[in-house]
Amino acid sequence: MWFKSLRGRSRASVIGLSLATAILICPAAALAEVTSDPISVNVDQAKLVKLPGHIATIVVGNPLIADVTLQPGGLVVVTGKGYGATNVIAMDRAGSVLVDRIIQVEGPSDQVVTVYRGVERESYSCMPICQKRITLGDGATYFKATMDQASNLSSQAGGASSK
Repeated sequence: MWFKSLRGRSRASVIGLSLATAILICPAAALAEVTSDPISVNVDQAKLVKLPGHIATIVVGNPLIADVTLQPGGLVVVTGKGYGATNVIAMDRAGSVLVDRIIQVEGPSDQVVTVYRGVERESYSCMPICQKRITLGDGATYFKATMDQASNLSSQAGGASSK
């Protein structure tokens, strides 16, 4: 009788030990799926990234650094907005975290020439000839003048196409 009682306790302790091990190991396994390599993208460029298909909500830590847009089937478009790093968290409808990744936004990949006029900075893209290129950190006067030119060109092109 004592043996049967001990045998019942052994099974219970083995089951309890197995359950405790599973509880300890499962969060680690879930965490391994949640964290992975950073997503690298250049400023002013976009990158396609495949994530799990059942994402319901996406949260970006700092939307001034990167923007993330969810497309059907778990495809996301990551756009570099400013230099630095932020994170993106993707959750399912139940609020479970499916993905938590770092987004690293780096400098432009084209051939940029930076001209300093005192403390004012101007950027030019030189592929193959140098043209004005608006870059974060350019002087306010240069930035505004270049943006105004681009805006005027865009509105004139849009007006010409509607005629």
